[in-house]
Amino acid sequence: MSGSRNKKTKQNEPPLILISPSADRKGSEFGDSSISLSVAYQRAVAEAGGLPLILPGLAAPELVAECVRRCDGVLLTGGDDVNPELYTRRLAPRLAKTVEPATGGRDLRELILIDEVFRQRKPLLAICRGHQLLNVALGGALVVDIPTQVGGAINHGRMDKKSEIVHEARLTRDSLLAKITGKQSLGVNSTHHQSVSRAGKPLRITAQSDDGVVEATELKRDRAQLLPYLMAVQFHPERLAARYPEHQAIFNSFIRACVINRNSII
Repeated sequence: MSGSRNKKTKQNEPPLILISPSADRKGSEFGDSSISLSVAYQRAVAEAGGLPLILPGLAAPELVAECVRRCDGVLLTGGDDVNPELYTRRLAPRLAKTVEPATGGRDLRELILIDEVFRQRKPLLAICRGHQLLNVALGGALVVDIPTQVGGAINHGRMDKKSEIVHEARLTRDSLLAKITGKQSLGVNSTHHQSVSRAGKPLRITAQSDDGVVEATELKRDRAQLLPYLMAVQFHPERLAARYPEHQAIFNSFIRACVINRNSII
């Protein structure tokens, strides 16, 4: 009887969402590496019914694996550039100057995290840098610098309007993102200079801006068994969620998937 009660209690608990933070070069209290996480991610997760928890800033495989085991879903966040050595053998000096790689072992820590997500089959939401790193982890490549590599590109680095819609993204009609938002064209913000160029083999491109820059990917239908849920977007829905229901809907969909997946394995 107690086992049945514990099961029902677990089913009614908010799902635990493991969020990967940024790595700062220096903490405000001490001189060592620190971590930081925008409240916007936490707020959007909580608004959707999830309980946000922050991944420790350590690239320790056993620790990361245990964190993934205890959580119900994983959120990869934005931040500094992915190290180009992870997806290209040669980088022209003019492009190398545009790159600001993440510090504090973030690339390694999140690659370990992605590996564990797939090994343990937990729902995954990846945003901006998270979208890019996921693509690299799955064998894809990136546009190193949109302004110099994409002819006719619009300005995707609108740091002056981080929380504003600045352009439209065209959604693939049968995509999960189109189903979630109820849109064929989604207004998005844009604060990046890199993007997906070649999608990793398990992924399909499901949203693009008018200049062809990739705005979202998800699992191909014949690879859907790899994870119970995967959504990867180049924009920042957490910054728009409070004012635009279609962006909060992305988090709502993710949290629902986490609950469904957790309850199916209790």
